[in-house]
Amino acid sequence: MSAPTRRRCLHGLAAGIFVLACAASAAAQADDPAVGVWKLNVAKSTYSPGPAPKEVTVTIEAMGPGRKVSVDGVAADGSPLKWGYSGNFDGKDVRLTGSNPDADVVMLKRLNKTTSRSTFKKAGARTIVNGVSVSADGKTMTVAGSGVNAKGQSVKNTQVFEKQ
Repeated sequence: MSAPTRRRCLHGLAAGIFVLACAASAAAQADDPAVGVWKLNVAKSTYSPGPAPKEVTVTIEAMGPGRKVSVDGVAADGSPLKWGYSGNFDGKDVRLTGSNPDADVVMLKRLNKTTSRSTFKKAGARTIVNGVSVSADGKTMTVAGSGVNAKGQSVKNTQVFEKQ
């Protein structure tokens, strides 16, 4: 086989592998029911301790074998909420971006197709653990969180989000 023919074969093989990888990633993304834009329904949510935020929008994007999560909103006192992360469901700590008073890293674990767990830590100590579950119809996401916040207060929150 000549060198130009061998090069064409290798380029074709590389392109085929790339296409397969993209297709597998797209299939994984389509399988994650949490992907989308979610708005907090404050009236259906409970916060202990309160007060509840005025508004929160969570955007979840598929990212390979994981997720990219962006949180934007307004806290009860009117201050902006803006933080996020990009990570895989591999149990490894992922650094948060932005400002989250209760965490600087998160660890993700997928429990099943519609349920995952996010374990947040601040300065190496576990703070809040969130169970994230998407309803069978894909229209509601419930985040049940418990633990101890950075102020040392016990936390037990149930946040109800509606898909936009």
